[in-house]
Amino acid sequence: MAALLKEESRITAKGQTTVPKSVRQALGVDYGGRIAFFIDDQHRVYVERAKDEASDPVIDRFLVFLAEDMEKHPGTSVAALPTNLRDRMAALVGDMDIDLDASIDGDVAL
Repeated sequence: MAALLKEESRITAKGQTTVPKSVRQALGVDYGGRIAFFIDDQHRVYVERAKDEASDPVIDRFLVFLAEDMEKHPGTSVAALPTNLRDRMAALVGDMDIDLDASIDGDVAL
């Protein structure tokens, strides 16, 4: 395997190391970012950007599908809500005052 980049880093007495800036940039991670280490049967170590724990493969794939569809069909992929659906939604909320930026009290499970 040809290396695209080689960097070295020293391990401290506490077992810590600094991930070089060029490696962080190549992985697309910054302060607070997470990385994952993989070791193969020949004791080679690979480092990747860790996947977001809250990631859902079904939702991720759906979002990829939407992005691809919008790219293939610009201007037609996203359309306004039909008038009857918009009117029905308005009737359901009535005169309720809705603040989408307001905080939610109590525990929330998503």
